[in-house]
Amino acid sequence: MKTVWYAGISGLEKRLRRALPGHCAFCLGQTVVDKAWCQECFDGLPWNRRCCARCAEPLASSQQSLCRHCRSEPPAFSGAYVPFLYEGPIRQLVHGFKFEASPRSGYLMVDLYLEALKCDATPDWEADVLVPVPLFAGRARERGFNQADWFARQLGHHLGLPVIEAIRLVDTPSQRLLGRQSRRDNLIDVFELHQVSAASMVVVDDVVTTGATAEALARAALAAGARNVSVIAFARTPLGAGVIP
Repeated sequence: MKTVWYAGISGLEKRLRRALPGHCAFCLGQTVVDKAWCQECFDGLPWNRRCCARCAEPLASSQQSLCRHCRSEPPAFSGAYVPFLYEGPIRQLVHGFKFEASPRSGYLMVDLYLEALKCDATPDWEADVLVPVPLFAGRARERGFNQADWFARQLGHHLGLPVIEAIRLVDTPSQRLLGRQSRRDNLIDVFELHQVSAASMVVVDDVVTTGATAEALARAALAAGARNVSVIAFARTPLGAGVIP
């Protein structure tokens, strides 16, 4: 198995930075050397530091290590690393990437995620392969863009990890207005993977809200032969937030 470490930046990211040389992507101030942000903006991002050790749900108290959901009904995945909260500038980045297919937003998300891995001494997850959350075939053709797949392939390139595709068998109703249990019910037997030999698989998504999608895909990965499944995503909805747009 491969331990995941920061592995530099791509030429495309460098070219994007040269488009606005020396200007922070968030405030247009002076950037840190070879970065797209200034230190003040980086430090002020909505970090998801106080979160559940199992699913990365934000916690109300620093005395907790697991959320009540993971204590009462542990998910199929063994852990999650989601460094940011889906609010403020992070929400704007995800929105530009997901709904406007903004290349600059996408590459900045990848760079921020890799920098978070580099700066955080606690992540200890391992992976043999990355598995992005798939879209239903018709939905993928309609949208022309699967943000989770793109994000996973960028991370795979930087981290030296292969990416395999799962299949979404059903075009389920939108999760946006559903509660936690309804989201889980909406995704029963939705995903499928062909038999795999990878021992450790990592589910990749852009935003995690309740973890229902990651749970469903983790179960499919385990059924396909994986021995351990973990989850990585760029952002997690804040504690008590309803739905993502």
